[in-house]
Amino acid sequence: MKKTLALILAACMSFSLVACGGGGENSTPNPGSQSTGGSQVSGSQTTTGGDAAGKTVGIAMPTQSLERWNRDGAYLDEQFKAAGYKTIVTYSDNKNEQQVNDIQNMLSQGVDLLIIAAIDGNGLNTVMNDAGAANIPVIAYDRLIMNDNVSYYVSFDNYTVGKLQGTYVKDTLDLDNAAGPFNIEFTGGDPADNNAPFFFNGAMDTLKPYIDSGKLNVVSGQTEFSVVGTEQWKTEAALNRAQNVLASYYSDGTKLDAWLCSNDSTALGVTQAVLSDYAGGNSVIITGQDGDVANLRNIKDGVQSMTVYKAVANEAVVTLDLAKAILDGKTADESLISASGWGFDCAFDTESYETTPGNKCPSFLLVPDVVTADNMEEKLVTPGYYKVGADGYLEATNG
Repeated sequence: MKKTLALILAACMSFSLVACGGGGENSTPNPGSQSTGGSQVSGSQTTTGGDAAGKTVGIAMPTQSLERWNRDGAYLDEQFKAAGYKTIVTYSDNKNEQQVNDIQNMLSQGVDLLIIAAIDGNGLNTVMNDAGAANIPVIAYDRLIMNDNVSYYVSFDNYTVGKLQGTYVKDTLDLDNAAGPFNIEFTGGDPADNNAPFFFNGAMDTLKPYIDSGKLNVVSGQTEFSVVGTEQWKTEAALNRAQNVLASYYSDGTKLDAWLCSNDSTALGVTQAVLSDYAGGNSVIITGQDGDVANLRNIKDGVQSMTVYKAVANEAVVTLDLAKAILDGKTADESLISASGWGFDCAFDTESYETTPGNKCPSFLLVPDVVTADNMEEKLVTPGYYKVGADGYLEATNG
């Protein structure tokens, strides 16, 4: 049975990468896009009407090798086009140099506003300074950019993502009541992604009291983000590290109860390692984030426990309304939330995020949600984010 599940998971991983496209690896542009200089550039569409007429928005996404960035890029492109803006959309193959070039090209084409999901939040200083000198407003999308020329930050409450993962582990193991001890391992995200430490810290802060008391035991001793981080959130990197941990600390039959993974691409690697290399016979709690299709299959099949879903369609809605306010010369603050009448929760935050020490970045933060096998249809299908396919598994929609 374990061998069969491992084969299914490997197939899911392969499908995920091929279906999404990947920088340099079976990359497939979005419909209507063209490849230029290593980036995937979405074809722009010009429509007219309202204050948007004649204005161009540049949308810089990190990569097409992760499913969620394809969703983000598509939602943003659709929202802005429908509102009458011209768009330039690029995917930079997870290469910071390429993203710098892409943004420079957008500036040279006269964009009126930039929306950037940074590959490296510390690696865009020169081009951000160019944008500031040209008085081009910048929205840091989902990932904070460490430069004071960022006008606003739109994301989810990233610390809460980690808290939700940690709380799921706490509740599922019943740490407040069960005798324990239980064994757990951690896999973090990309050190270049400013969100990754927020995810990790939210989870660790939730679980650390149980680690300190001995109720939870990290057998490998690897509890620092600098040790458990995963470059570019790569599935293969997470797989390799997980295999090493299992071979080094669990090959003697030591029981593994939970593995907290910061996102779905790393969870895929950890899940494959557990299915193929873990000597124990118990089911291991595995967390994730993003709601990638391959991971939703694994959740339905019982080999991943949960994912934290961030409704990127709503994130695109917030970004559009914020961009409209900026381009109309309005000050966007908490009043934007009530004025827009969004049908989802969002908070205006002026304290949590800094682009440089002491410089607070005004932020619009949406609320993430826990998805399990029990509530998958309620959380994902009913709102229209996914549909149930002919095989009974969920498929992404453009809803």
